[in-house]
Order: sequence, then structure tokens, then C-alpha cells
Amino acid sequence: MNAPAHPKTPSTAASASPAAPLTLPIRGMSCASCVGRVEKALRAVPGVGEVAVNLATESAHVTPDSALDPAQLIAAVERSGYAVPAAEVQLSVEGMTCASCVGRVERALQAVPGVTSARVNLATERATVEGIADPAALIAAAERAGYPATPVVSGADTRDDADRRREAEAAALRRDLTIAAVLTLPVFLLEMGAHIYPPLHHLIARTIGTQTSWYLQLVLTTAVLFGPGMRFLRAGLPALLRGAPDMNSLVAVGTLAAYGYSLVATFAPGLLPAGTVNVYYEPAAVIVTLILLGRLLESRAKGRTSQAIRHLVGLQPRTARIRRDGESIEAGIDSVRTGDLIEIRPGERIPVDGEVIEGESYVDESMISGEPLPVAKSAGAIVTGGTVNQTGAFVFRATAVGGATVLAQIIRMVEAAQGAKLPIQALVDRVTMWFVPAVMAAAALTFAVWMLFGPTPALGFALVNAVAVLIIACPCAMGLATPTSIMVGTGRGAEMGVLFRKGEALQLLRDAKVVAFDKTGTLTEGRPALTDLDLAPGFDRAPVLAAVAAVEARSEHPIARALLDAAEAGGLTLPEVTEFNSITGHGVAGRIGADMVQIGADRFMVQLGLDVSGFAATAERLAAEGKSPLYAAIGGRLAAIIAVADPIKDSTPDAIAALHDLGLKVAMITGDNARTARAIADRLGIDEVVAEVLPDGKVSALRELREGHGRIAFVGDGINDAPALAEADVGIAIGTGTDIAIEAADVVLISGSLSGVPAAIALSKATMANIGQNLFWAFAYNTALIPVAAGALYPAFGLLLSPVFAAGAMALSSVFVLGNALRLRGFQAPVQG
Repeated sequence: MNAPAHPKTPSTAASASPAAPLTLPIRGMSCASCVGRVEKALRAVPGVGEVAVNLATESAHVTPDSALDPAQLIAAVERSGYAVPAAEVQLSVEGMTCASCVGRVERALQAVPGVTSARVNLATERATVEGIADPAALIAAAERAGYPATPVVSGADTRDDADRRREAEAAALRRDLTIAAVLTLPVFLLEMGAHIYPPLHHLIARTIGTQTSWYLQLVLTTAVLFGPGMRFLRAGLPALLRGAPDMNSLVAVGTLAAYGYSLVATFAPGLLPAGTVNVYYEPAAVIVTLILLGRLLESRAKGRTSQAIRHLVGLQPRTARIRRDGESIEAGIDSVRTGDLIEIRPGERIPVDGEVIEGESYVDESMISGEPLPVAKSAGAIVTGGTVNQTGAFVFRATAVGGATVLAQIIRMVEAAQGAKLPIQALVDRVTMWFVPAVMAAAALTFAVWMLFGPTPALGFALVNAVAVLIIACPCAMGLATPTSIMVGTGRGAEMGVLFRKGEALQLLRDAKVVAFDKTGTLTEGRPALTDLDLAPGFDRAPVLAAVAAVEARSEHPIARALLDAAEAGGLTLPEVTEFNSITGHGVAGRIGADMVQIGADRFMVQLGLDVSGFAATAERLAAEGKSPLYAAIGGRLAAIIAVADPIKDSTPDAIAALHDLGLKVAMITGDNARTARAIADRLGIDEVVAEVLPDGKVSALRELREGHGRIAFVGDGINDAPALAEADVGIAIGTGTDIAIEAADVVLISGSLSGVPAAIALSKATMANIGQNLFWAFAYNTALIPVAAGALYPAFGLLLSPVFAAGAMALSSVFVLGNALRLRGFQAPVQG
């Protein structure tokens, strides 16, 4: 990853113990004297014991002898003239169940010396760490916090491993849920059934007796708690002992409290106050069963949120037919090398990017362009990995393989966006950091209040309500609220050809007030074309166009290419030109056979003594459209009026109309003269025009627009757009543009269609609204139901919330959040195409 050369080490990673050596990557060393300079600079940093700089590996190994600030090491290296690039490490983290787990893992990783930032995503179960820390130290830190971690290497195989791990986890959940449900059902019938249906209570008392019923419930509940429920105890109790309780801790404490109380009531009832001898096996067993059900539903929904990535990965074939030494061999996709010749048959998917060298066909490129019509391919045409060949067969030379293909880059962009943490997540992080300890404190307070002020049996009421508080407040929904919406939203964007390179753009785009467009290549096709050729009486189009194109071909005027393209498209043969002459400021001239052909502005025609008034109406119309008319004279007679312009893209008018419908202002920034720019703007309904702007003036133009209107998005495609894309609050690059423009952008439109701009903004608004709904549900649910679980409604209405219903509501809250996020899969763009 290309990372900044000036990482800022956070305060959480400010110091390292003497026993924690650091390895710093060093860039810019070229000889032994460089090594010496770096070693000298590092030894001067307080706290450094030993230093070993290796030129071959471009690294420095530092062993501290006292507290050491990694930021000082980086600064020392940079002062000596070298760079310490920040690296990015991705870890797959197991065992996270709620937002508090996320916060704990992040704090553990940020405390590792050399870490500049750490982001943990509950939905993807991944941590992204930037800095200079050793991956082994990061893994050790995560494991000390109670969460096993493994490094992630990008590629389809690792995604397959993740899918297999998720499937294995789902299978284990299904097994545990089945066992727990079978064991819990008799407990539920014996206890709750007897309360709901009095004849059943009398039947149990007459036959097996209440005590025997309790023994049966004990056996079955013990099997549930220490069988399927062991996962909660195994994870929750150690976390509690470490002083870092999580969701598992809440479940473990709640179920063990109910189970322990019931044990005392069963075997030593004399230890309990009179009137409090009751058993609560049934809540303990049902809580485990319901939470397992919630986990299973959550696991399934999580799997659906990552379908977009799996779909993209599935677009790449696993094998390719490679032509080597005159023979065709079937080989794995990993064995394809740049320069290999690949054979493609009808109906096959193209494995890598390349250039056609023989044969011809039509290729379905809808996965890249969104256009449903197949594209003709012949020698010299570019093909993209993942697209589908239609009827013909061809051979192409591989130009990009592995991680360099367009498809691989798209997958990386989507993965990066799905793992992003939006600014709004900071609020969630601050709340959840203290949420679980606060819930345990609330449960303890609930217990104390009921013991002191509750009715008889006070101990029973205190236990039940404290357990209900513990169970209902599990912050699973909080941790899933933001990342699941991001995953589904960015995945849906990828399906529509809108790639969010940076997840933060999802939030920033929602607040955009103005969308500014570069003109050439963005609003327009980016290549001049012949738009008008009106003939004088007595002249025919073909010979006039052939003559004009032949003369202009000898000039360097920008219109020459457009005229040549028009002549080629018409299948015209260009005549030979002699006596070519370029008249500065007027036009060009040349002889074709016996006739002189002269092309230029109206003043050139007047100088030749020709009257252009016959074309006055046409010239006025062209000027109104922002086009500069040229005239052609052949054999001393005025033959035609010509206009060449950069045509507006077909998708531009609808895209601008859709942006207006979204309540946004539209601006155009261009180097064209003001008259031409204004004419185009009027035709398209553009609100603001900034014309005659040099490339370096686009940045200041954006700043002025931002001051006047607010947050701004900029859409461009060329190298000279890169500064403006970086300056804008959100930069949107046309995917058919240059690599440097795409690298500077926050959002990439894979095809050249501008319909992706309103689609990206509408998707941003939909995703942020979805996140808002999820957070409201998660926070409002906990805020409202914790007091209810504590018994706040009992004094006025005599209502209490059973721990069983608390467990069901807690499980459903996560399922609701995931289900709500999945609604984004049905998002439709404002403009299709």
C-alpha cells in the first residue's frame, strides 16, 4: 500500500517497554554511508539501546533500553533525509460478538508500539492496522485481549477460507441450537407450561411431584448451559475476569445467576428467605436457546451482506487456455503471466486483461460498463478479465494478471470501502466503550433496589429483574448498525458500477450541496467531432467532406482529426493535395486537381471576396450553441459552413436532471471561452459556470464554490483534474479516465456514464438513512428497555419483563438491524444506464 511517509503515532502507542523491539522500514538508502547516517540518527533518540540498519532489507531494528516513543524514531529518520513509510496489515479477528468487543480489540491494537491507526469491523470480522508495528505483535495483542487473530492475505483463496470458516460456524450454531432447543423444550413445558395452564401444574404435582420436576429441569438445564451454552461461558467469564466484560459476559452472568439461585432453591432451600424458594432453570435454558437462534440468524444475514464481493470474485475463471510452444494447455489462473497468449472460445469468461491479436467476436462488458449491448472486439481491441465472450473465438495477449487486473482492483476497492469506519461511528465507539460495564452496574443497582424496596419475595424479584437487565442490554445491534449498512451499500454500488474507494465518501456525499463537473471528457465525449456540414447550392456532401478533410489533414489544427474521422466513417477516399499553405490567423488552403480549396473563418472568406451572408442563419444558430463556424471554398465558390465540437455525452442531460431532482446545484468548470461554456450550460440546465480556467485554477474555483454553497463534489477524468479531485470534499473520477485521476478520487464510476453520479449520491443518502435507522433502533431499544427490564413499570402497572422475553428481544434487535441493512440490496439508481 502507498501510505504516507509521515505517520503520526497516537498517544496510545506512545511508549514501548524496553523488551519490545521495533522494526522500521526505511526508504531512500542507497549505500553504506546512508546506513551509517540512519544508525547515528536513531542512536541519538532517547531510550534507544541497540540499532541495526540493513541496506538489503531497507529496515532498521531498534532495541530500546527504556521507554521509547516511536514517533521520535520516525522524526529522527526523516530529519536525516530518509522516509519511514506506514504499512497496512489486515487481520481476521475471531470471537467478536458486539460493539464492546470491537472497542476492546481496537484499543489493544492501538497500544502496540508503532501503530498509527487501527480500525475494526464487526460485520467483516477484520481489523485494518496502519503503522510500523510487527504483525506478530499485533496478533499477540489481539490474543491477549481475548480475540484470536490471523493475518489476511488478499486473494480469492483467503475469501474462500473465510467463507468456509463462516459456514463451519453456521453449522456449529445449527447443531448447538438444535441440541439446546430439544433440551429446553421440556424445561419450558414443565415450568412455564405449569404457570400458563393450571391443570398441567396439578398433573405434575400428582404424578412426579414438584421436587422431581425441579431435578429434571436441573439435569436438562445443566446440559444446555454446559453444552451448547458453553461458548458463552468460555468467552464471557475470562473477559469478565480481565475487567473487560462483553456480550458473552452479560449472558454468562445472567444465566449463571439464575442457574445458581435455582441450585440453592433445589438443594438448600433453607438458606433462602421464606417465600423466595423458586427455581429459574427455564429462563437460563431459554435465554441460551434464543441467543443461539439470534446468532444463527445473524450469521446468515452477515453472509448475505458480503454477497457483492463473492459475486465479483466469482466473475474470475479459475483456469485459462494458454498457447505455449504452439500448443494449447489448460492451466490455473495463477500460472498466467504477462505476455502469455490466451485462447477464448464462444461463451467463455475472459480470465485476465489483455489485447486481442487475432480473431474477432462480441464481448458482454456489462459488469464493467453497465451497458447491456455486447461490444465488438477485433485485433488491437482491449478486453477485460471477468467479461463474457459471445459467439466468436479470438486470441489475446495478457497485459495485466493477478492483482493488476481491473477486476482485482475493483475487488480491492470494494473490500476497502466495506471495511471503512465512517465519522458517525465515532459516536457509537464512545458510547459502547462504557456500555457493558454500565449495564452490569445497572443490573447490580436493580438487584439492590428490589432487595431493599421490592415486595415479597424480594430476592426472587431482584434476581429476575437483574438478569433481565443483563440480557436485554447486549449491544450487538450497536456494533452491527454501521458496518452492515456500509457493506451492503458499497456492494450494491459496485453492482451498479459505482466504486467507493474510501468508505467515508458514503457519509460525505450525502451532505454535498454542489456537484461540479469538468467539461472535456466528463460532460462531453472528450474528442472533437464533426457536428455540422451545411452545403451551398450545387455542392454534394461526399466530395466536399473529402476535399476539406484532405486539406485539413496537412494542418495541425484540432479540427483536422474530427474531419478525418468523419471522412473515414463515411468510407471516403481522400484526394491528393498540392500547394498546401497555412495562412496564420485566417485558415488553410491547398490545391486538389484544378481547384483551390480554402478553409477558414468568415474573415478569410471576405478576404477572398466571397459573400457568407447566405449562411447567416446557420452561423447564428451555431454561435448560440457555443460552436465556432468555419467556411470552405472550392474552386473560388463558397461551398459549405462547417462546425466541429466536442459532443455532449448521451448520459449527461439525464444525469444533470437527476441531480437537480436530488436538490443539488450543478456547476461546470472549464478552460473554454465564456461564450461557448455558457451556451453548453444553458443547453444542459447547469446552474453555475466557471470558464476560461487554467488547470491549476480549478482548485481555487472549487474553493470559491464551497464558500458560496457548502460541501462540494467534483467529477473529472483527466490528469489535470487530480488536484481538483483531491481538493473537493468528495472526488468522483470517471473510470474511463486516467489512472492518476482515479487514484486521487474517493469514488470511481467504472463506465464513462454520468448516470453514476446521481446514483452515487442517492446511494449515499439511502445508506446514511439506513445507518440512522439502525442506530436509532439500537440506541432507542436499549435506552427504552433497560428501565423496563429493571422494573420501572411495576409500581404503576404491575408489569415486569421476563428474562426470556428479554433474550428474545435482544436477539431480534440484531436480526432487525441486519434485515434493515439488507434492504439496500434493492436500491435503484435515479437514472438507469
